[in-house]
Amino acid sequence: MTLTDVLIIGGGPAGVTAALYTARAGFNTTILYKDFGALTKARVENFYGHIEIGGAELVKTGLAQAKKVGAKVVKAEAHGIKPVGGMLGVSTTSCEYTASAVLIATGASRIAPKIKGLVALEGKGVSYCAICDGFFHKGKDVAVIGSGAYALHEAEDLLPIAKSVTILTDGKKPTVEFPEEVQVRTEKISEICGQAGLLGNVTLCGVELKGGEMLELSGVFVAIGVAGGTELARKLGAVVQSGAISADENGRTTISGLWAAGDCTGGLKQIAKAVHEGAEAGTDIVRFLKQ
Repeated sequence: MTLTDVLIIGGGPAGVTAALYTARAGFNTTILYKDFGALTKARVENFYGHIEIGGAELVKTGLAQAKKVGAKVVKAEAHGIKPVGGMLGVSTTSCEYTASAVLIATGASRIAPKIKGLVALEGKGVSYCAICDGFFHKGKDVAVIGSGAYALHEAEDLLPIAKSVTILTDGKKPTVEFPEEVQVRTEKISEICGQAGLLGNVTLCGVELKGGEMLELSGVFVAIGVAGGTELARKLGAVVQSGAISADENGRTTISGLWAAGDCTGGLKQIAKAVHEGAEAGTDIVRFLKQ
């Protein structure tokens, strides 16, 4: 377990800007980033001080700037977050961190996979957070849609609760090794199926695989790619509305010690807005830690 004052999840404009304020204020600051995100493919022509610059170049420069003022930059995928003795713990593919303040600055949430029935059954058996909703499926059969470290993390959270856990890769090759008690199915998913109850309410009843086989399930947890900002926020019970993390003008979420900034908070998806929110969150974190 690595201890730090401030942990920032995301190495884009919002996260790096916040780090400039917290690190310069003398607080141990760690930035976790997996990749450069959507900016990798962008050419930026509408940001102050740059007639034109590649998005990847802008992020690289930002990370170098953060390092120069003392922030630690770690290339790692964050896939879990939980309370730890009055602080917040963040697990990654290689290490676990504990911090007094955590900022989620991961960019916009991913689009849900285009699987028939998935959107219609969200909240009715389909979930994006095992630690939040696993309890509702205690002693029952569940599945996790995914093929990587994030799916593994969700499966590990479900194993002590559920009767059985099945990984559904939806045609993709697994990129991690799953525990032997987890069954891995690599077939494409045809449909997530629901059935009407006595009161007419439709709930999930299973998943149909390509070829016609039906898996009877109580719950399906979506964990494709990496854990996005909203998924991480949900794990702590922070309010998420319309796919965005709810945060006040200082970036504070509904959970003490947790901030959010940038595209993951919704609204205008522009670098200028992300930098502004990163500055607000960074200065507010400094005030919080000095109290």
